[in-house]
Amino acid sequence: EGEPLEVGACDPVRDVEFVETEMDLWLAAIVGDNWETVERQSRSPEFDFEDALADVLTGVGATQHDVMAVLREMDYSTDPMAWTDADREELARLVRRRTKPIVVVANKADVAPAENVERLESTAGNVVPCTAEGELALRQAVEAGAVEYDPGDEGFEITADVSESQAEGLGRIRGVVEAFGGTGVQTALDEAVYDLLDHFTAYPVQNATNWTDGQDNVLPDAFLLPAGSTPRDLAYAVHSDIGEGYLHAVDARESRRIAEDHELEEGDVVEIVSTAN
Repeated sequence: EGEPLEVGACDPVRDVEFVETEMDLWLAAIVGDNWETVERQSRSPEFDFEDALADVLTGVGATQHDVMAVLREMDYSTDPMAWTDADREELARLVRRRTKPIVVVANKADVAPAENVERLESTAGNVVPCTAEGELALRQAVEAGAVEYDPGDEGFEITADVSESQAEGLGRIRGVVEAFGGTGVQTALDEAVYDLLDHFTAYPVQNATNWTDGQDNVLPDAFLLPAGSTPRDLAYAVHSDIGEGYLHAVDARESRRIAEDHELEEGDVVEIVSTAN
């Protein structure tokens, strides 16, 4: 379990810098551990520097396209022998920024000094003020039937009689929710998934008319897919057998067949016709 600290005991800006630096050093160590292999490969007349770096970094989620984009930002030598530790650390830092974007979730923003959030926003970029404790309290109140609230809402309604202490607690949460436009929890998730990672939600169904699966469940599943995904990609996300047996797909909203290379969008409901259905 974490150990609670007094407000102001830590500097959140330094905490963020520490995490980013540790990630950079971790990536730099991976590059460094494999650098001797890159140097050996460079002796071959068929050596391709970008390919070699992509092979090293593919395990941490970097593609050859990522590597080439990062190298365009650097002044570097194509001779691995000429690279220094500083060069490898710069490469690692740029790869981390490109392939591992960060959302800073400023939790306990309801009790922290306001200037902490302001300092974070001025230095860390994507910062979402958050009260996870408030979100938890609201969800528990929903389960108890005392509150009407959906994650991400900018407010909530008390729907039952509550005790004086409960009313005071909900009042404090209401003040935070109104100040930040929500608890911040759902906002942080949306920021990470939909904005930074550029994903969208699609809904596969077996019946395009009723939007149901084989058991008549309406919109039974939702899948997060990267931008540019096609109906076949959605089929594979459901199951590899569905993808391998893919025949065609139907846009359930428009009741029309869509091409295999059609790029899906947020909220699409898609009937997948497959030999595995």
